[in-house]
Amino acid sequence: MDVNQAASDLAEPPAREGSSIMPYKTDTELPDSVRNVLPTHAQDIYRKAFNSAWGEYTDSSKRRGDESREEAAHKVAWAAVKDSYEKDEKTGKWRPKHISQGR
Repeated sequence: MDVNQAASDLAEPPAREGSSIMPYKTDTELPDSVRNVLPTHAQDIYRKAFNSAWGEYTDSSKRRGDESREEAAHKVAWAAVKDSYEKDEKTGKWRPKHISQGR
């Protein structure tokens, strides 16, 4: 493999299993583990944060330890969701933080 091919390979995101290429263009492309548990708005937050982090962490020196670009982007995405949403311990459903009981 020549240097130009290697650089091209680094620029291309990996293919997801049975799907298109990252980053995610729509919420329907998100992993089932995200789509099946998060409300629509939280999925939007997740997708936008993932895509932003995907672009930010191309350089492995910006990531922690030996995390892959994908792992780093998923961590950022979940952190972004948790800024605005929380998981109800009783029901297991995610809800906006401002709707917490007792407030």
